[in-house]
Amino acid sequence: MNQEQEIQKEGKYIYGIIRHSGPLDFGPIGIGKRTDLVYGVHFNGIMAIVSNSPVMVYEARRVNMIAHEKVLEEVMKRFTVLPVRFSTISEHKDESGILKILEQDYKKFDDLLTQMDGKKELGLKILAHEAQIYETIVEKYDDIRIMRGKLMNLPAEKTHYQRMKIGEMVAEALKKEKETYKNSILSVLSPLAEEVKVNDNYGEMMVLNAAFLIKTTMETDFDTAVTALDEKFGNVLTFKYVGTLPPYNFVNLVINTNPR
Repeated sequence: MNQEQEIQKEGKYIYGIIRHSGPLDFGPIGIGKRTDLVYGVHFNGIMAIVSNSPVMVYEARRVNMIAHEKVLEEVMKRFTVLPVRFSTISEHKDESGILKILEQDYKKFDDLLTQMDGKKELGLKILAHEAQIYETIVEKYDDIRIMRGKLMNLPAEKTHYQRMKIGEMVAEALKKEKETYKNSILSVLSPLAEEVKVNDNYGEMMVLNAAFLIKTTMETDFDTAVTALDEKFGNVLTFKYVGTLPPYNFVNLVINTNPR
């Protein structure tokens, strides 16, 4: 019975913080299966974007993450938004808990909103074409090309050590080439951004996984630079460019949902 009561307990799910006063709603797009209304609760010109929700820990499954992100993307069409960490829930059924949070963290929210005003996050993932980059390596590195040429007509069982050696040389060359491409691309794009966050690569062929915080006024220049780099390196690299995201990589609001 206690567990059932806990499941039924209602709270407010917090998506993000914006600067706004007065009534505001974004329709029934809340996280979870109930499609609760997403709306704003404001205090002194700063607003939390919330929806009703059971008090629970939402699993970081794709459907939940997408629902959370969808709300932030809707909000971002009209406002600068500070994204709040996924599955942040005030355990107050009414809006008193949200108002306490806004009052307690007012200065932090105000400062961050000023800092992020007129800026957006753009994401860029760059992957090497496997066949083309290996071809480039063979052309560029004489020692690899010569050794490869010598081994081509010899039986595999007699050249095991040499083949292992060439594999190590190619792996090292791939690492160098990826670093060269990465530095070349960042040297062009970094000066156009306010901040850059280089995230971990995943997969052997990933050259760059980065987020750029851009002033809205610089977005056209940044787009042009990415297009030029794509044209320059497009025979070897694939550019996956994602525009206008909430600044997930530059703001990670962890909120105390039980303020005093």
